Amino acid sequence: MQEILNAPTQKLQEEDRRHEFLQTMLRIRAFEERVYRMYLEQQTYGMSPHLSSGEEAMATGVCAALRKDDYIIGTHRSHGHILAKGAQMRPMLAELSGKVTGYCKGRGGTMHIADFSLGIVGANGIVGGGIPIASGVGLSIKYRGTDQVCVCFFGDAASNIGAFHESVNFACAFKLPVVFVCENNMYGLSTLHARVSATPNVADRAIGYGIPGVTVDGMDVTMVYEVAKEAVARARSGDGPTILEGKTYRYYGHSSSDQRPYRTREEEEQWRARDPIITLKKRLLEEGKLTEDAFSQLESAAEAEMEDAVAYAQSSPEPDLDTVMDYIYC
Repeated sequence: MQEILNAPTQKLQEEDRRHEFLQTMLRIRAFEERVYRMYLEQQTYGMSPHLSSGEEAMATGVCAALRKDDYIIGTHRSHGHILAKGAQMRPMLAELSGKVTGYCKGRGGTMHIADFSLGIVGANGIVGGGIPIASGVGLSIKYRGTDQVCVCFFGDAASNIGAFHESVNFACAFKLPVVFVCENNMYGLSTLHARVSATPNVADRAIGYGIPGVTVDGMDVTMVYEVAKEAVARARSGDGPTILEGKTYRYYGHSSSDQRPYRTREEEEQWRARDPIITLKKRLLEEGKLTEDAFSQLESAAEAEMEDAVAYAQSSPEPDLDTVMDYIYC
């Protein structure tokens, strides 16, 4: 049965982690905003970064429900997922800058960052490309007999490719420990999801596989966390997958060349008014669990970490041309 959750969480069932959530979202926002400026100033290499500004609650809430040895598989828009899973800004920015100190020694760039020690199997530049990989990781977990979980992030457009249905069906048939997380930001590049989908919610499709499907307010990090905890616990206990869909929004275009002619500025302002960082900040202020000064300190810490990452990336060495064929599968 598909369940729609959109009411604010009244209280967490355990130690209040919302300051941690706020810090993570601020780090993601600081990283991406600076990376975007650096790209426009031609200080980074490769393709335009695909930004997740506005979607921070999804990465933060889901990854907070995971252990360090759990796995995540990302998308072309995965800076937030990677940071939320424990990655550091220094090697991330070095990777985007094509430096040998990057997570993939400068070979992967913005869309292909991986660190197996953190359970980051890798981001993926192919729409939906990570979904079958997630089922493969789930099969590996089951074969090895561990109690790990794999989370696969994907966008709404990826839910319409054949690999989505094949992979989810396979994971369900064998009760693999996978959580399929759809970040539904309403647009597949410029195409409105409602125009190309027969169901209003991606999670509605879960009924066809006999698994839970939950649609949640993807701008509310505490709500995302609560739902993710349940899905992760279900997967870890051997009961199989869940489709978790968060209704969220990307503030920027698909990439830097996208000026967003397919949506109105009024729509954008309505979503920005529900910004996940500002929403959580306001809630904590109202509860007396945060002060403006404390928030400013968290914000400053995120900015300082990013400034340090910029200095680190810019001072790191370029790859030696003699190593151009290294780290390549043959």
